[in-house]
Formats: sequence, structure tokens, C-alpha cells
Amino acid sequence: MPAGNQTSGKDDEIVRTLVLFDIDGTLVSGGPAKGAFHQALLSVYGEAGPIEAHEFSGKTDPQIARELLRLGGLEEGAIDGGFPRLWEIYLAELETRLESHPVTVLPGVAPLVEALDARGDVAVGLVTGNILGGARLKLTSGGLPTWTVGAFGSDHEFRNELPGIALRRASDAWGVTFSPDRVVVVGDTPRDVECGRHHGTRTVGVATGNFTADVLAAAGATRVLQTFEDLDETLAAFLGG
Repeated sequence: MPAGNQTSGKDDEIVRTLVLFDIDGTLVSGGPAKGAFHQALLSVYGEAGPIEAHEFSGKTDPQIARELLRLGGLEEGAIDGGFPRLWEIYLAELETRLESHPVTVLPGVAPLVEALDARGDVAVGLVTGNILGGARLKLTSGGLPTWTVGAFGSDHEFRNELPGIALRRASDAWGVTFSPDRVVVVGDTPRDVECGRHHGTRTVGVATGNFTADVLAAAGATRVLQTFEDLDETLAAFLGG
């Protein structure tokens, strides 16, 4: 699997489109992240809130932690004070558990990544609620590129802020000012669609997570796919064909 299309190997004069992927439910599924998160919360706070019933989809790691700990009765100062240690323990737990319980790469993802990497006119990055270290561990577990450009839950607690951060980093990395109509935010939840629409980008919803194509379309996705298995259809959705 290629290392991902960073600045090397891309001609700044021809890069035209920026594709920003979500990770969980979009590129990969499964893995031990929830268990690692649960253990880290208990280790730091002695409390994990109603984690088994809580909705994680489309949220950032800090947002999820704060919601759970508030529901568990903790105050904001205690929550914020424990965050550095929380992420340290979470990443250690996640790395250890991934060795025996790797993520599953979703159908069509590997050939899609290879096709995008081969194109000189497309740059690829991430917009994900995972903290940076968690994103890298999950992608490595699946044998996918650990794209260095993007925005992560460790950058901002609210997902709607992430595309703007990713666009600034992409502009710096590739020396290109990407107009919103040449940026595609790709994800499996209405929150992925919302964060792209918040910044005026195109959005592609993929029904490989917990939400149907109809729900993603109702959220306002520019295009909706069932999976990435039809490469031609997927590239057309991403590149405006």
C-alpha cells in the first residue's frame, strides 16, 4: 500500500481536488477502540458514564469523553484536568489491543486509495474525530496510508471546526488554495456531511456505517454511495463526474 500522496510526488501546478476522509465507518470498521477508551476513562477518572449506550458516531474523541464524564457527574475542571493522561492511556491501550484485534478495511477502500494516490491532480487528507495518535494507529492497523495532512479530534472538540483546519494545512502542504467546490469531505454519518456543508465543500456520504443512504441524502450530502466497491462510480462522485 502506498504511503499516501503528501507533498512529494505531486506537482503543485496540477493538484486540483482535495479529498478529506473520515476514518471509522468510512475507511475501516471494528477494532478495539471502544474498549481502550472505556479502560482509559476508568483508569483516569474512575468513571466512564453510560458508555455502552452512548452514541459515538461522527463525534470527536474529546466530545465523546466530555459527554460521558458529564453524564457520570464530573465537573468541567476535573474533566479537562484529566485529558492529557486520558489520551496517553487510551493510545497505549489501543496500540496494545490492535495487535490481536485489528481494524477491518471496508470493501473497495484499498483500490480507491491506490487510484487516488496514482492521480497527480488529487490530494488526500483526513477530517476525523479521532485524536491524531489514534488515527495513525487505526490506519496502520489496516495497512492504509497515515496521511499527515488533515484535522483531528485533538485539534478541536467540535467537528464543524475541523474542515477549516484541514484546508489551511492542505494549502500550506501543497501550495494550493482549494476552492470549496474542489474539496470533498467523505464520511458515513450526518455529522460528516454537516461539517463539510458548514464550510461549503462538496460532501460524499457512504452508507458503510450506522446510517442509511437515505439518511445521508437527507442530511444534504452532494452524493451518496452504498460502498466504495464500484471504483468508477466512487471516483465520479469524488471528482464531480
